[in-house]
Amino acid sequence: MISIPVQDLNGSSSGSYEFDPTDLVKGEINRQLLHDVVVMYEAGQRVGTVMTKSRGMVRGSTKKLFRQKGTGRARAGNARTPVRRGGGHAFGKKNRDYSYRLPRKAVRLATRMALLSKFQDEQAVVLSGWGLDSPKTKSVVAGLSALGAGGTSTLIVTDGIDSNVYKSARNVPDVQVLPASDLNAYSLLRHRTLVVTTAAMDSLLGRGAAVPA
Repeated sequence: MISIPVQDLNGSSSGSYEFDPTDLVKGEINRQLLHDVVVMYEAGQRVGTVMTKSRGMVRGSTKKLFRQKGTGRARAGNARTPVRRGGGHAFGKKNRDYSYRLPRKAVRLATRMALLSKFQDEQAVVLSGWGLDSPKTKSVVAGLSALGAGGTSTLIVTDGIDSNVYKSARNVPDVQVLPASDLNAYSLLRHRTLVVTTAAMDSLLGRGAAVPA
């Protein structure tokens, strides 16, 4: 059983949050699966907009430069050939989509494994709630500092879309805000600290409607 104190924005403890690790992962954490899923997300972020001209795209005549025999020079075709300066590329780069998708069950399992690893590594903070009536960056920065997450790469997970929290934290460096339904293994692993509300944890553990994708 994992038990972690529930804190408020002042850093004061207001109880504890408990859950069984088997509610997330039945068995050990598979590091290879986590690696494969992270590579999948990073491949999807690659920009494949690159292109060079082939010999058919280069401007110039298709006429043979000079006759085949009798000139004393090497045999040559037209000026577009890749062996000549200004010619096209023999195997030129083309636009490419690097993205691919692993099986949905594997991606969902990796998300749960990454979430469990945050608690096992003591890199998770459970928050009772943000309680923001309006966007206030100063409140979020002060709250993260009180929770011990100031100055580090932090992922904030909310129960559903909380526009006040999102607008308050979007200008804070190295801070990302995600609803529980959009949580993924890549975002969990690329941030040092996880700050999650009790309502979001209930959703992630199946006690609510949201399920990690």
